[in-house]
Amino acid sequence: MLFITGRLAEPSLRRLLGDITLPFACDVIVLRITVAALMTTAWIAQHLQARDVPEGTDLVLIPGLCEGEPDVIANKLGSEKSGVRVEKGPKDLREIPGYFGRGAAARRYGAWDIEILAEINNAPRLTRAALRGAAEYFRASGADIIDVGCTPGLAFPTLGDVVRELVAAGMRVSVDTFDPGEIRVAVKAGAELVLSVNGSNIDTAQELAGTAARVVVVPDLGSTLETLEPSLEKLERWGVSYLIDPILEPIGLGFMASLERYAEVRRRYPDAEMLMGIGNLTELTAADSTGVNAVMIAVCQELAVRAVLTTEVIPWARGAVREVDIARRLMHYAVTGHTIPKGVDDRLVTIKDPEILTFTEEELRALQAGITDPNFRIFADREAITVLNNERFIRTTDVGRIGDIFAQLDVDEPAHAFYLGKELARASLAVTLGKTYRQEGSLSWGYLTPPDDVKAEHVRLTQRASRAGPAGGSDA
Repeated sequence: MLFITGRLAEPSLRRLLGDITLPFACDVIVLRITVAALMTTAWIAQHLQARDVPEGTDLVLIPGLCEGEPDVIANKLGSEKSGVRVEKGPKDLREIPGYFGRGAAARRYGAWDIEILAEINNAPRLTRAALRGAAEYFRASGADIIDVGCTPGLAFPTLGDVVRELVAAGMRVSVDTFDPGEIRVAVKAGAELVLSVNGSNIDTAQELAGTAARVVVVPDLGSTLETLEPSLEKLERWGVSYLIDPILEPIGLGFMASLERYAEVRRRYPDAEMLMGIGNLTELTAADSTGVNAVMIAVCQELAVRAVLTTEVIPWARGAVREVDIARRLMHYAVTGHTIPKGVDDRLVTIKDPEILTFTEEELRALQAGITDPNFRIFADREAITVLNNERFIRTTDVGRIGDIFAQLDVDEPAHAFYLGKELARASLAVTLGKTYRQEGSLSWGYLTPPDDVKAEHVRLTQRASRAGPAGGSDA
């Protein structure tokens, strides 16, 4: 493997490669550029010659922040170095050890067998446009079935039209109601699943015999699992397909006992399809929903609960459908592979980072020794912020007082001052929360991380620096 880098990052890259054990030989090519992040694939193709690539090289790895497609480089090398692949590596060289460890796992990752029902709550109170927008949002987030939530006691005269519109748009639809009339209307319009039936309305399910519609069976209100059996017997006799939902209770109202009911149903009915309404937990627990969803999907995966119902009403549950979509893949990978759910997908880690990548003060001072320009580099670790250029080395553990750092930089050009202030604020946040900071790159927020626009900002600021004095610059 051949690593491509710039002059400033070379010492750190060589030191890192010397400290880890890789299952292949590797070499480093340093191109004539100071900051590796400023390279584009077209520039690399122009400056990397085939003679620079050792015989036997299988893969050329370029920095992950390089702009452009790796094929540009591969095509340049192709005539003389056939079979050499070119790929982008991680955005930060400190991620290289984990990058290779994840490769094999990633090839097995992504399968799932739990369907997501995303409920549109209080659908009768919404306009048709709002209903369609919510359905499109949930489908884009990973929902398999759009659940139209009716409101008890509130008429829903457009229910049939709503279901038909969603079905016509290629969506699978369920209806959330106990009302026999609403069940009939929704199923006739194309709904494939009814939530829910029990002893109070089970006779309505007989009308579904001969259709493709399924029902979710729940215990009678306030009763035990024993009330499931009469309903199940009727559904079996009528030939109506069903899923069993023992009902997940909120914390404080029998949560643990309700989990035991799911385990008991699986023991009693080992082949039955089951559904769990995990929204009863995420919506009613004042906690970030990412971890809650991860644990509940793990429970479902182990109990073979193949459908979950969730929603995004309370603000802290925003994004719950996307979280469940990630969680079902992560837990399928863990449970079916008899491994732990880590080291392959970190998107559910949002507030705290899986790993904090830092440089020691000694490494930063060594980096400074190779810098000849006045551009400020900003670094953050677990307890301190460091700002350095060819003349200054400023380090403080009082990360809440970034104004004190800024006062030592002697910056008076407005755009440059704004840029440094923004980066120092981001570095302070990273230290406070325990996150990896990368100058000009977004902090990682798991699946909520916005895409980096690092290249455009870096080039613009560097060009400004050539006209107006020092600017920022990330080297590693």
